[in-house]
Amino acid sequence: MQEIEVIHSWSAPRSLSTSLMYSFAQRDDMEVIDEPLYANFLRATGIERPYRDELLSKMESDGNKVVKDVIYGPGEKKYRFCKHIAKQRLPGLTDDLVKKGKHFILIRNPLDILPSFKKVVPPSFFELGLSSLVSIYTELCEAGNPPAIIDSAELQEDPEAALRGLCEDMDIPFQAEMLKWEAGPKSADGMWAPWWYRSVHKSTCFQAANKYPSPFPSSLYELLEQSLPFYNMLRQKARRKCSTTSRLPQPDLPVPANKKLLCWVGDEILPRDSAKVSVFDSVVQGGDSVWEGLRIYKGRIFKLEEHLDRMFDSAKALAFKNLPTREEVKEAIFKTLIRNGMFDNAHIRLSLTRGKKVTSGMSPGFNLYGCTLIVLAEWKPPVYDNTRGITLVTATTRRNSPNNLDSKIHHNNLLNNILAKIEGNNAKADDAIMLDKDGYVSETNATNIFLVKKGRVLTPHADYCLPGITRATVMELVEKEKFVLEERRISLSEFHTADEVWTTGTMGELSPVVEIDGRIIGAGFVGPVTKRLQNAYRDLASDLGVPIPTYQET
Repeated sequence: MQEIEVIHSWSAPRSLSTSLMYSFAQRDDMEVIDEPLYANFLRATGIERPYRDELLSKMESDGNKVVKDVIYGPGEKKYRFCKHIAKQRLPGLTDDLVKKGKHFILIRNPLDILPSFKKVVPPSFFELGLSSLVSIYTELCEAGNPPAIIDSAELQEDPEAALRGLCEDMDIPFQAEMLKWEAGPKSADGMWAPWWYRSVHKSTCFQAANKYPSPFPSSLYELLEQSLPFYNMLRQKARRKCSTTSRLPQPDLPVPANKKLLCWVGDEILPRDSAKVSVFDSVVQGGDSVWEGLRIYKGRIFKLEEHLDRMFDSAKALAFKNLPTREEVKEAIFKTLIRNGMFDNAHIRLSLTRGKKVTSGMSPGFNLYGCTLIVLAEWKPPVYDNTRGITLVTATTRRNSPNNLDSKIHHNNLLNNILAKIEGNNAKADDAIMLDKDGYVSETNATNIFLVKKGRVLTPHADYCLPGITRATVMELVEKEKFVLEERRISLSEFHTADEVWTTGTMGELSPVVEIDGRIIGAGFVGPVTKRLQNAYRDLASDLGVPIPTYQET
């Protein structure tokens, strides 16, 4: 007999845990134990099972004795694999259970678990035990023994890759023998096997999931709703994602701090990965939503009232009903910023959708739930290089005409702009200039645009473009700084031959343009008028704005 290294498998029922136990049992360095804490669970909870009395008479029911003498007792092989069902981790058990050994968590989508669950035990939230699985994950992390997490779908899709990865996580060598076993009962089976293991006894390996599963019982729908958040939380923590659900690696965020955002959706604040709208929401069904961009400077929201004016005007133009009040929108913005601790150098994407529909379709008559308010606040510096400048190309995609879709409605249906942005991306430019139906410059795909020629500042009429709030602010600054301002139709060649060009927008502020369609603008660097207006805008933004409650300047 020798000291043995224990590998703990934690799972919910019906999660391929028995198949995984059979897999590990094929190793020449492994012994396996099937649910060693089961008798303790039945004794402590008083739960009935068809085999309860027999089990309690034949199996040790003192959990701490089991941990000491069975789980961590000496053995004849190097490793011991202990299969645990999460709900069997009860209060009162020694901390050695989680502090010692190697641990991993096996998860499975409750959509796949629940239909077969009721064959032996009536399904319930407790019996499924996914909340217990989350508790075990937390307990292991707090004990400094964070577990690996593997999804059963990985075992079904690519058993060898999944097992190799799991062995790597456990720091043990993979053995090819783990991929197959003989059909029929096994000597390691618990005495409950005749009630639970009939299907797995027919197996000889991990089998692919059915391509077309059976219908999900509607009677289990509420239990599915209760259970899915726990599964999804663990799934997000998995080191490897199942390739059927996530074929691409998780990308790095431009600002890593934004990984832990809190967002407002509807009437509540949610963590980033839980902040979602319904597939029945109008913004999903047809881009039927209005939006605003807001920037935060030193505890103040710049031009908040003007942005809210435009948002409510846009919602009225689109005949939205059951809108939140202006004060409700403000409170949602304030609460979101305060919860995130965002008081400077932040940006808000504020959206108001027509709301959720009772059934899919185009008609606003299906929107009976009221509007959906979304406050997405991020740490975000200006998105363009406002020191060295940006480059533009002219897109072939034309800006919308008021004959088709009035750009004064600040709507979320942005395909026109996105098509132009694709052209800019393909040309390796920062953005793309968009022309109106007559070939005059309107704006870029994301911003308004200005030029300087012989000391005069010019900008296109806001007939085909959004009359931006930053645009209006800069126009006021132009006059305040004693420059001549002219608003008129401007041809593309006038921009090509301008002395200076800049774009304006909440996301980028004033962004100097140093090249358009391969033509160098002015001397190829930030011009004096642009720089002067940048400074004036920066001073204005730092002094004005609606204060965020609770903010105190340090």
